[in-house]
Amino acid sequence: MDSRSTPLLELQNVSRIFSRKKGFLGDRQEFYAVNGVSLALKPGETLGLVGESGSGKSTVARMAVRLLSPSAGRVLLDGRSMFTADKAFRQSLPRRVQMVFQDPYSSLNPRLRVGYSIGEALACAGVPARERKERVAALLAQVGLEKDYAARFPHEFSGGQRQRMALARALAPEPELVVCDEPVSSLDASVQAQVLNLLKDNQERLGLSYLFISHDLAVISHMSDRVAVMYAGRILETGSAADIFMNPLHPYTRELLEASRGRGNVGSGEPGKAVASGGSGCPYLRRCGQAGLDCAGEAPELREIRPGHFARCSLA
Repeated sequence: MDSRSTPLLELQNVSRIFSRKKGFLGDRQEFYAVNGVSLALKPGETLGLVGESGSGKSTVARMAVRLLSPSAGRVLLDGRSMFTADKAFRQSLPRRVQMVFQDPYSSLNPRLRVGYSIGEALACAGVPARERKERVAALLAQVGLEKDYAARFPHEFSGGQRQRMALARALAPEPELVVCDEPVSSLDASVQAQVLNLLKDNQERLGLSYLFISHDLAVISHMSDRVAVMYAGRILETGSAADIFMNPLHPYTRELLEASRGRGNVGSGEPGKAVASGGSGCPYLRRCGQAGLDCAGEAPELREIRPGHFARCSLA
């Protein structure tokens, strides 16, 4: 891990508001998909972002790669805004920041041969046409695939092979940061392990930084140096992977851990979304079995409970 003090990626009090219609004839209501999230990722580090479906993880991922703009707050790369910096800096971002999606078809056009799809990424990175065939073969080898796969179409391969191809395409421009949004959730357990180990091997070889998003705590534990736990658009706890898994502070983190160990169930239903016009109390109030009267008052701040270990809970 790089010892530089400036984070490679930083989200500063970032929010994203969407709107939805209440019923067929109802008015539109705005809500926070992400609400005041601050995160920092150091060079060479993996930051795991975990939470159940609907918690806002994928919205964070899309803001980190500029597929969505924040409604408030700042997204920084090397201390510079990814949305308001000068044009030259913004044009460099597709080479420096890449994304691996849950569904490899999101990054591999099924109508194009694999080699052409990877070659497109090389072209965008400025690699001359005469060099691309050799580079495509090298990238396929880098993710454990045969070079002759370049002449075939994505539908001819298994899900694990397609995800390796998607990773090769993401690595083509030689990025510094790769955002992985549930990259192994659609794969069976044995293939998951292969892809995760491939991600770790390439990180060590290339010095990559990962923002790694998953609902699976076993996957997060295997991949992450630090972990942030997200619920209803907010970060409820963050710290080193060892602290989060050995000494969780927030009731929601403990709920997730108990469920992952087969000793409990994560509460049913989509996490509640805070209405953009306001709201009070702890975001986890409705599901917390330890809540007291104070928890229904002002929403708790994310505070440092132990060195480097933060929680958004008045009971911690």
